[in-house]
Amino acid sequence: MTSLGSLTHPAIFPWLCLAAGLCIGSFLNVVIYRLPRIMERDWQVQCAELRGEELPKQETFNLALPRSRCPACAHPISALENIPIASYLALRGKCSACGTRISPRYPLIEGLSGLAGAYAAWHFGFGLAAFAAMLFLWCMIAVSFIDFDTQLLPDSITLPLLWAGLLLNLGGTFVDLASAVTGAAAGYLALWCVYWGFKFATGKEGMGFGDFKLLAAVGAWLGWQMLPLVVLASSLVGAVFGIALMLIAKHGRNVPIPFGPYLAMASVIALFWGKPLTYAYLKLF
Repeated sequence: MTSLGSLTHPAIFPWLCLAAGLCIGSFLNVVIYRLPRIMERDWQVQCAELRGEELPKQETFNLALPRSRCPACAHPISALENIPIASYLALRGKCSACGTRISPRYPLIEGLSGLAGAYAAWHFGFGLAAFAAMLFLWCMIAVSFIDFDTQLLPDSITLPLLWAGLLLNLGGTFVDLASAVTGAAAGYLALWCVYWGFKFATGKEGMGFGDFKLLAAVGAWLGWQMLPLVVLASSLVGAVFGIALMLIAKHGRNVPIPFGPYLAMASVIALFWGKPLTYAYLKLF
């Protein structure tokens, strides 16, 4: 019988987390696709109620129902066709029923989630910090792709993530509680000030309120000390990608670019390498 000690061994634990991460990645694909549509349905219902109307009854649609199916032919995805990455390769990236091409983004998200779990397990070792880091990384993957697709950062992810960060840091998992609370407040207020400053100067909205909440959640997890690095790194990455999109993809200047993915990338950098990077930067002065 396998003992718990052998499963938590540094040579085995990351591999277990890799497998778990691949499965979580399959679920994240569902979240990324369905959550914005669930939100849209809720908004339609709320608007209809305000108008005193009643919408026609619709098919149950949530993260569990209906069962996953091909968007082209409605072929239900069987368990064997839903094995992370392996099924995509076995099916050669096509629906088994109609042959419609399956987006390579599905195995990409599964692979990212698996690697995130494995690296967090290797970096932190078996313990609360590793499992917390996995949760943080998987949430960042979800919000990044949702924001990229829809320019929405769902409250149903960002707000629980904020509270989870504060609760985890009650015991100082990543930072002390005072740093976490200050980080949550500073993260929100920093982008709130940028938003209103830009709006007063230009009359336009430079970012959405979801970005405030996401940075507040990052501050709750990593503390206020990491916020300068996160803001600077996300701004640099966003500028590089924005310029590249304008030059290569002919992305117009007036077309909004989601900021959430850049905040998420910078937050991952801060989670794993924030302290040595901050120390190296301060050493220059």
